[in-house]
Amino acid sequence: MPHSRGMSVRARLALSYAAVIVLTGAALLTVVWLFLLRYVPDGSGWMQGSDGRPRVVPTQGDLVRAFTPPTVAMFVLLVVCGLVGGWLLAGRMLRPLERLHDAAGLAAEGSLSHRVSLPGRGDEFTDLADAFDRMLAELERHVGEQQRFAANASHELRTPLAITRTMLEVADADPSIDRAELIDRLAAVNTRAIGLTESLLVLSRAERGVRESEPVDLALLAEDAVETLAPLAATRGVHFDTELSSAETAGSPALLQQLATNLVHNAIVHNRPSGGGVAVRTSTSAGVAELVVGNDGARLSDQDVEHLTEPFHRGARTTEHGDGVGLGLAIVASIVRAHAGELSLAPLADGGLVVTVRLPA
Repeated sequence: MPHSRGMSVRARLALSYAAVIVLTGAALLTVVWLFLLRYVPDGSGWMQGSDGRPRVVPTQGDLVRAFTPPTVAMFVLLVVCGLVGGWLLAGRMLRPLERLHDAAGLAAEGSLSHRVSLPGRGDEFTDLADAFDRMLAELERHVGEQQRFAANASHELRTPLAITRTMLEVADADPSIDRAELIDRLAAVNTRAIGLTESLLVLSRAERGVRESEPVDLALLAEDAVETLAPLAATRGVHFDTELSSAETAGSPALLQQLATNLVHNAIVHNRPSGGGVAVRTSTSAGVAELVVGNDGARLSDQDVEHLTEPFHRGARTTEHGDGVGLGLAIVASIVRAHAGELSLAPLADGGLVVTVRLPA
């Protein structure tokens, strides 16, 4: 919100420094007046010495008249030194804020690659600058991900629409085309488009976070996912190896069910052509509920695994089987983040992948 322009922080600091100096000087003079001048006689300026001769002794009035001019001059000097020194010192102290201001201005214009990189020893300003740099790095990463996601989503949504238009144009140009076959192909393309849209909606809901948490047992969710996808596993010759112990956590039952289903579905689809296996484990230890899903399949490098959770990423496994839109593990990663959990992916030496989800118990 806009603010009316007031006195600068630098000017306020300079005035504060000058005020402190003046007040300190005034306090010292007050001490001198109260505890020193009170012992000076305020009467005659003569007194008898030890030898009986009269001697001149300064009175309080004499000291005040002699002391006042240099005191006033010193006060003026203190004010000037306080203002000038305070102005210079405040400018030096606030210089890091100028760099932060410039970096914030560049970020507001869309340049998120700039960093403050404040040098010097650690203090409040360097801590603030480092936190600001971390924020810029995180914003740059999120903006990059959103831009890539928007581009990929647009491409993925355009593809089925383009295919549908081409099929309709061909059918319009060739009246003899088999209508039943055309309807089946259009239905398949439409089903893919609906599945993609639903996946995008789930991913968007996961990114918004969990608003209401309920007690959830990962073992029951994994069991339900295995039972639901058993027919798909049977058609692909994939067998299950389950060991489901109670693993209670708190979160959104719908999102966590989607997480378990996606993991089991990926493990089935991205498996060996036949005779592959899917291992599903749930357990609780040290205050952590754990869901582990492993499968057989092609060998994966560490570089391949690093990108599997990116939206629309297609590795060799997805391309080979031709299933999915590349959102399965991206949805899983978003759901895990929304539940303050941890997701780890580890390739197996003989081929396959082990996905581990850890959630607060």
